[in-house]
Amino acid sequence: MSSLAMWQGRSRVTAAALLVMLPGCNPAPTSTEGSVEPAEIAELPEIAVSAEIAPEECFVTQTVSLLGEPLQALPLSEAEQTVREADVAAALAQLQETPTSETAAIWLGRRQAYLGDYRDAIATYTNALQLHPDSYRLLRHRGHRWITLRSFDRAQADLSLAWELAKSQPNQIEPDGIPTPGVPPRSTDHGNILYHLGLAHYLTGNFIAAAQTFAQEVELASNDDTLVASTYWLYLSWQRAGQPALAQEALARIKSDAEGGMDVRENQSYYRLLLFYRGVLPRETLKPVDGPLGLGVDEATIGYGLSMPLLLAGDQMAAAEMWKTVVESTNWPAFGHIAAEVDLARMRGESR
Repeated sequence: MSSLAMWQGRSRVTAAALLVMLPGCNPAPTSTEGSVEPAEIAELPEIAVSAEIAPEECFVTQTVSLLGEPLQALPLSEAEQTVREADVAAALAQLQETPTSETAAIWLGRRQAYLGDYRDAIATYTNALQLHPDSYRLLRHRGHRWITLRSFDRAQADLSLAWELAKSQPNQIEPDGIPTPGVPPRSTDHGNILYHLGLAHYLTGNFIAAAQTFAQEVELASNDDTLVASTYWLYLSWQRAGQPALAQEALARIKSDAEGGMDVRENQSYYRLLLFYRGVLPRETLKPVDGPLGLGVDEATIGYGLSMPLLLAGDQMAAAEMWKTVVESTNWPAFGHIAAEVDLARMRGESR
């Protein structure tokens, strides 16, 4: 069930209001009283597919992949669904109590996204930005969800503006939305803006801009989790920009256990891939690649990361097979999945 995207005293956005009509979709009639005006949702990405979609899929389709596949909200266990719906309800209640609160709007959008309602989250951020047009935090979160919905140009615009607004402000720890037990928050406002901006550049094929952005994040890194995440994408960006020497230079900060190790508590997949790129960790210790990778974010990260040496060695077909496996076997909001989808779509487009 899609969550309410607005709050008391503002126009209300419902799932039906946000839905761009798909072939075969016949949503139930809904009241237009209090519905959002067209200008307020003008920035939502259009969904256009040629295939017929079963009616039961209409209200969970969030966007369409770059390969033309409709992408629905991921199924959750009954217990997890209940918890996340309760989180959305609590966040909405908080925003209703404090309708001008930037923080309350951010948390409603985050909770909606964790439930899989990415379009509702974007609508929440968009409406909050009418009250807080200079909020780099709102822009950072909306930019992230534009990436999720494969709207990379919008992501670049939001995140570029977010960085311009944020870079002169004190850098603060950003609370985790779904905390890792026993691990305090490790990322910051500035770091998250640069990380997602770098991703947006990378996904549009602007590898030099991506590398320059990730290099800034590397310099800001205050712990090894943020360092390995930014270094991973920095390495790939320089490699794909045709700068292998700079890519190798980026690996110099990554230390194996024999060299003193690193305090990586969350981003083990990035860390292990970097050690693999350094030649310290054998490929076979990362993940088997002959069968399904599984559905987690780590599987998408590892699968995409293992495809890069193949691509850089000139074996595009082997890399494409890895991308295909990642796209078919992992969760579509994961960044590794999105990157594999982008590269596969780019290769198919170039081959036509």
